[in-house]
Amino acid sequence: MKITKLETFTNEFVGFVRLTTEDGKQGWGQVSTYNSDITCQIFHRQIAPWALGTEIEDIETVIDKIPEHEHKYPGSYVLRAMSGLDTAVWDWRGKVAEKPVAELLGGTAGSLRSYASSMRRDITPQDEADRLKALKDKYGFDAFKFRVGAECGRDVDEWPGRTEEVVPTVRKTLGDDVSLLVDGNSGFSAKRAIEVGHMLEANGVEHFEEPCPYWLMEETKQVTDVISLDVTGGEQDCDFQHWKRMMDMGAVNVIQPDILYMGGMIRTMEVTKMGAERGYKCTPHCANLSMVTLFTMHLLRAIPNAGKYLEFSIEGPEYYPWQQELFVKDPYQIVDGHATVTDEPGWGVEISPEWLATSSYQISEL
Repeated sequence: MKITKLETFTNEFVGFVRLTTEDGKQGWGQVSTYNSDITCQIFHRQIAPWALGTEIEDIETVIDKIPEHEHKYPGSYVLRAMSGLDTAVWDWRGKVAEKPVAELLGGTAGSLRSYASSMRRDITPQDEADRLKALKDKYGFDAFKFRVGAECGRDVDEWPGRTEEVVPTVRKTLGDDVSLLVDGNSGFSAKRAIEVGHMLEANGVEHFEEPCPYWLMEETKQVTDVISLDVTGGEQDCDFQHWKRMMDMGAVNVIQPDILYMGGMIRTMEVTKMGAERGYKCTPHCANLSMVTLFTMHLLRAIPNAGKYLEFSIEGPEYYPWQQELFVKDPYQIVDGHATVTDEPGWGVEISPEWLATSSYQISEL
């Protein structure tokens, strides 16, 4: 069945892809968030021409070859655009088979323990702790991630002393019966990250994400070698050779690919397989409530080395106004701290017609 039409609907922050085959059947996917309008331009210039007219059954080969066709443009944008093609194909396949994508990947529908993931640093430690406590009480979350340091902060905190204050404050407010995770967002040198890591150990934190500049894997490995909690990373990484080196050198304890940064499900599954072969658990990055979290839910229900929890952004309209009202029916209901992959075909979600009507539209077709 040949791919005959590829359409994008986008604004600056999020871009959806609709794929149509010669029999009129369709599937929906998404390019990566942020600068999605630029990404959709790349989609039509550098992705669609290689996909149109190809057999949808051969999409694995197409996905494998596009980075070679576009070898002069390695890295982020081409893969962020290719994600839209990949994820639309999986929705198409699921709808044709009348199965959720998780089942096509070898898994099942069902629930996933989720951690409430804060994106904010512009918040006092006590205010952060209080809002996490409210989420624990309302939705039953038993795992929480919050930010330490400053993004790419070069050892300069968001404000002096915030890191040392926020960790014990959150622990005291939430109690000892919850899992705590922190994200450094490339904020620390190895020396400083080790100091922070020991403080995290003393407060029972179990996950230290991207402590050092992610491109300096040797520095991250210094931290991993010294502290006892899980050092995690990989959300920014999209090159298979980089992933192989990261795992083979033991730079991290847990891998965190982002499906939309990686180029879609097919390439992400390659990374998770690489991790499984080397004994790594996978806790993917999915830091907003566009379709990326839904894709990740299906992935985690299918892979054998799924980590302990799903990242689930807690930010609402005051922080992410662009992620509001994207879907006809909200796929992100949390019950007792768990999200659920339904048995609806494909991704099991419908994009809001009202949102689509306000988006910028482009089409590539045979």
